Amino acid sequence: MPGVAALLGVSLFARTAITADTMALTLYVVLGLGMSYAAAGGVAAALTVGVALGGPLLGRMIDRRGLRPVLLLTVALQLGFWVSVPVLPYPALLGAAFVAGLLMVPAMPVTRLAITALTAPQQRQAAFALEAVHGELAYLIGPAVAILSAAQLSPSVVVWGVGAAIVVGGVGIALLNPPLRAADETTSDEADRPSRRHWLNAGMLAVLTMAFGVATLLSGVDLAIVATLEEAGQVAWASMAIVVLAAASITGGLIYGALPRPLPIWLLLGLLGIVTIPAGLASDWRWLCVAMVGVGLLTAPTLSTVSNAVSRLAPAEVRGEATGLQSTALNTGFTLGSPLAGVAVDISAPVGGFAAAGLAGLATATAGYLLSRRAPGRSRPTRSAPVRTGASRCEPHRPLSPALTAQGDRVSSPRQDQP
Repeated sequence: MPGVAALLGVSLFARTAITADTMALTLYVVLGLGMSYAAAGGVAAALTVGVALGGPLLGRMIDRRGLRPVLLLTVALQLGFWVSVPVLPYPALLGAAFVAGLLMVPAMPVTRLAITALTAPQQRQAAFALEAVHGELAYLIGPAVAILSAAQLSPSVVVWGVGAAIVVGGVGIALLNPPLRAADETTSDEADRPSRRHWLNAGMLAVLTMAFGVATLLSGVDLAIVATLEEAGQVAWASMAIVVLAAASITGGLIYGALPRPLPIWLLLGLLGIVTIPAGLASDWRWLCVAMVGVGLLTAPTLSTVSNAVSRLAPAEVRGEATGLQSTALNTGFTLGSPLAGVAVDISAPVGGFAAAGLAGLATATAGYLLSRRAPGRSRPTRSAPVRTGASRCEPHRPLSPALTAQGDRVSSPRQDQP
């Protein structure tokens, strides 16, 4: 579809830079300031908390003001923050990192919104799966480049490089200025916006709960991999296990995108939890890599189906805010997953880390399924023209996909979610 390739290309660049931000700050605090890893973790946590809180705020601003004003605001703030990092004392750096996270360039939410606007309903499963694959690529490339650069350059240069890449990515998205609503979705007055009570219902809460669950699981798996291989005296192979996990996720995303219809989120997340629990029984890095194939094959499909559901359940007028809440749920899960797995490892053994991560996935899958049973039968329809532009190339508007009907949602909506 016209515009999708350029959007995904620019978004991949921006997302890769954003995935490297906490690593760049960690290396700067440890190597540049000569402080402890605990101090570096404080700065990374401040940035992460800011990102989690800023998702709905930026999404609501996009809904009200449009894309370019929000991008220009966030780009200007990021430019000021990353340029000033090397001259800020540590206490000021903590506060500045929180503000920078709060107003981080919204590359991921904007990509999800634009995919919904640029593609027809029957194309979104493939489009969101591809977006999930891009997320895995960014996760593989960004932190690794920051670490390799720190070994060759000064920490200040690495910080400036990451900041420059975030700014360039934000400017690139602003220049593209992709549509965030389909051609048949009209802009409404503020007074006509649906209330949160209407769209933040049991169905949406079920999806957000499962978004939190999959992020918690994946964050816990990363820590459990290191703990397991450290006990086996093979910690140097942890990076290989993580690469296998990401490669399997990319493969799973491509396969899932080619399927004719999506699967229920609770089913995918439940299976992901089930295959995660026994991974801790691996005795060495080779068997752990084999176990990570099963986990990875389900990762991108689960993330993409979550995004698909958010886009379908959210009315067009509040789609940005809903996508921001999805980002908040994911970031919160990624923040809490490692401590959860770490406590389990300390109490029992490395196998407990995988067990805790898998059980978190199973628990949130169950909670999401039960919440979806309470979802209302109908959703307020998005106001649209009778015929969508370019409809001759698309299928007629179809009922909600099985990914949601299997959860008890009977809503018909022009959107589909992604990871």
